[in-house]
Amino acid sequence: MSSLNKMLGIMELFTDAKFAWTAEEMEARLGLTRSTLYRYLRELVDAEFLTSLPQLGYTLGPKIIELESIVQRQDPLISASRPLMAELVGEFGGLTALCRLYRQRVMCVHQEQGVDGFQSGYHKGQARPLLAGSASRVILAHLPGPLVRRLYDEHAPAFHRNGLGETLEAVRQSLRTIRQRGWDVTIGHVTPGVTGIAAPIFDGRQKVLGSLSAVVRRTGLSEERIAAMADKTSFCARSITRALSHAEGGEAAPNVRPGRALSRLNPIM
Repeated sequence: MSSLNKMLGIMELFTDAKFAWTAEEMEARLGLTRSTLYRYLRELVDAEFLTSLPQLGYTLGPKIIELESIVQRQDPLISASRPLMAELVGEFGGLTALCRLYRQRVMCVHQEQGVDGFQSGYHKGQARPLLAGSASRVILAHLPGPLVRRLYDEHAPAFHRNGLGETLEAVRQSLRTIRQRGWDVTIGHVTPGVTGIAAPIFDGRQKVLGSLSAVVRRTGLSEERIAAMADKTSFCARSITRALSHAEGGEAAPNVRPGRALSRLNPIM
């Protein structure tokens, strides 16, 4: 393992479950010599990626906050999505969530909330498994087959628990249905009493990058309401894909306006 990877391993320690680490705890967890560990810590503190607090240990430093602020202002995915998310939440209420694939998980990177003040249990910056919720499953449906098989081999009960099938072939059929439909809908997977509808977003190479979801604090929606939300969410996701393709110099996706796909939708409620 390179020196850089070892230093990055220190940053990987910080989670919601444990935000502060002493040098002794890091040494035991990472297996680094004390001299090497303190050299890395000194460099990370000097760059303000970490902060050292008496009686507490090391925590993430202000440089992390600065970088997150830059991402929110400059990231092309967020910039392309923000106005469309505002339009989507203005029409249907609730909130809209922008997620992206992150280390075989799904991370929420931006949200827009409606005037009803509804808040989801899935917060910005939070990474979740690929199986729970429409925002995750619609990404999973576009991942390579070998990766899906490996995930199934490792987490077969979770696939069944989240309604994707009891066998690998059943899972493949469920994901094929989501791909062909172009969107996914789940009820109460992340937050009880909530319906989420999500569509995939692709990069300039047409690899799945993330998803856009519309989330409302209601269940039992009519087929017509689901179709309307799915059509608009899919249109917005395609618009984001086109914007990213244009920014990367790739081939833009076809321009499909809302309403044209309604006859092809197959609501599952």
